[in-house]
Amino acid sequence: MDGLPREVGVLAVVAFVVALGFGIVAPAIPLFARSFGVGTTAVGLAVSAFAFFRFVSAFGGGSLVERLGERVVLATGLAVVAVTTGLAGLATSFPVFLWLRAAGGVGSAMFTVAALALLLRVAPAASRGRAAATYQGGFILGGIAGPAAGGLLTEVSPRLPFFLYAVALLVAGVVALVLLRPSATERAAAPAGVPGDPASGPVPLRSALRSRAYVAALVTNLGVGWVLFGVRNSLVPIYVTEELGRSAAWAGAGLLAGSAAQALALLRSGRLADTWGRRPSLLLGTATGTAALALLALPPATGVFLLSMATYGLAAALLASVPAALVGDVSPVRGGRVVAVFQMSADLGAVAGPLVAGWLTDVASYQVAFAASTAVVAAGLVAALALPRR
Repeated sequence: MDGLPREVGVLAVVAFVVALGFGIVAPAIPLFARSFGVGTTAVGLAVSAFAFFRFVSAFGGGSLVERLGERVVLATGLAVVAVTTGLAGLATSFPVFLWLRAAGGVGSAMFTVAALALLLRVAPAASRGRAAATYQGGFILGGIAGPAAGGLLTEVSPRLPFFLYAVALLVAGVVALVLLRPSATERAAAPAGVPGDPASGPVPLRSALRSRAYVAALVTNLGVGWVLFGVRNSLVPIYVTEELGRSAAWAGAGLLAGSAAQALALLRSGRLADTWGRRPSLLLGTATGTAALALLALPPATGVFLLSMATYGLAAALLASVPAALVGDVSPVRGGRVVAVFQMSADLGAVAGPLVAGWLTDVASYQVAFAASTAVVAAGLVAALALPRR
């Protein structure tokens, strides 16, 4: 890991397992829900319940991190998701399945907030960007590999992916408990009197919100959730088939181009954040992302679409590491609620983005919807311009 703390590599592996399993189970969720004889609205509810409860419980997860510590909350969150996922595969009625998915969202919030809080605490300021990029790389690689395997497993049985994901999460939880124990060096290294360390307590959320760096991280992360986890997955496939007149395979090619570009540029983006500086790196990422989304507001063309997806993938590599590094700079030790609100900003974008963009498409056009998404990403650019130069 080239000088990074041991915990960074462990967290990256855990992130890969979590994302791989989530990708495996994702194709099975709508099919399994449909097997209960419910309509498409109920199927959509089964998909969104996880994300909604993950969003509303994240702040509580941050409070638990500050009280119990990252490692305990991380392992507990993984155990909650594992148990609820396994039981969901055994569900015999839709209401039971729905509530188990909702409970899984609570566990996911606990894991995500605790893992990022631990990562930002153990990573030195000079390598915080690389640490965040390495961690995000685990998610990206798992997210790429999971859906393909999930589709094949779902053909065998729609219940099978749930069981495999549950086992994988339990293994990840055991690995986290064993390998993420605090070392003697780490226990002795925490200086007293630094805001946010155990001696003086976590950085208050109100204090963090007065920091332009933290506000810039929140605004940028909102745009990442809006586009990367929301609009890109909901609106782009329909845009390709209805507006461009291409097959779904072209939509897959565009998404793959974006993911590949992001994966290839991720480690380099972390080094830029650490060596070039947070402000110029964030400016480059938000400016590139704004330009990429603006391409989709132009008259439809397949080549422009593919260029937009690849370019946004490059931007997403920077936007996956720099905002997280900024949060670590603001709250260097056990920033549970500070990290939770940061995560909630992306989740809010992931929930609101598809709804707003879908409504704008219905009442206006795809171009108007993409223009609105461009404005959300551009808000991150404005926030980056407001950052101090040092």
